Amino acid sequence: MVLRADLGILPGVRNGSHQFSIGLGLVVAALFWGGNNVALRYLVLHWPPVWTGASRFLCAGLLLSAGLRYTDWLGPTTQLPRGVRLRLWYRGGLSLAIYITVCYASLQYIPSSHFALHLAAAPVWVLIWEGRLTSSRGSFLKISAAVLTLSGVLVLLWPAIRHGQAPWYGEAMGFAAGLLWTWYNRQTQVHAQEMTGIEVTAATLWRAGVWLLPITAVEVSVRPIHWDLQLVLIQAYCIVFGGAASFALWNRALKHWPASRVFLFGNLVPVSTILWAFVLLNEPLTPTLGWALLLILAGVWLGRRS
Repeated sequence: MVLRADLGILPGVRNGSHQFSIGLGLVVAALFWGGNNVALRYLVLHWPPVWTGASRFLCAGLLLSAGLRYTDWLGPTTQLPRGVRLRLWYRGGLSLAIYITVCYASLQYIPSSHFALHLAAAPVWVLIWEGRLTSSRGSFLKISAAVLTLSGVLVLLWPAIRHGQAPWYGEAMGFAAGLLWTWYNRQTQVHAQEMTGIEVTAATLWRAGVWLLPITAVEVSVRPIHWDLQLVLIQAYCIVFGGAASFALWNRALKHWPASRVFLFGNLVPVSTILWAFVLLNEPLTPTLGWALLLILAGVWLGRRS
């Protein structure tokens, strides 16, 4: 039996294969990001946290910028006016630099699985930020989503507050990191009206790293870097796979699929992180973690129905 292209069979096969490759890419990105969260937890216990974040984002941003300039795989490049380039410094880059500082500081005190759950709540904060609350059904769903998500956060916080299992301020910084991630993504949406998503990512990543250079200089003078091959290889993973590759796969999907469909795959990140942390760091799979995961993901799911 011969398949003929003029019967529309081969184009359909190719289209199905293309859709499958996009979905597979998102699954791979979620796995990369899960491993990245676990790797970061390990790194900040051995290296200065801000330096660790600044060097990662600076290198990943430069790597993506090189890919945009010298290849076509990441899409076209945009000639930006001076005003837009300036806004990338004080809006996108600065907001990401603040996020990096709080994010990496929190990972010194809380498990990577807790950190991933705090970030998983970000889509709900985006929904609250974007729309006014009225008496409509959509507003009711948003409020319900926020209540569920906050309940999940409180489930994470309660053992730390009641039994001192982990510093409460570490969980508070993790919660703040989720809000700051929301703020950065809002800045990204503004810039995405003038350039592609991957260009925004590349431009803000390396700018955030530059913003943090003065802080890293002070930090390293107080806490010198202990160079170790294993730590260097872990950081390389965070730069290449947890940074450039994951963002490239994510933005490739956004080019072909609606954002609502792509963000559904983001729910895999906390699950991936929990599994990686269990395998690599022996972080326990506790009932508290399970309930928090269930409440936060339920809040995200409900919020996307609003």
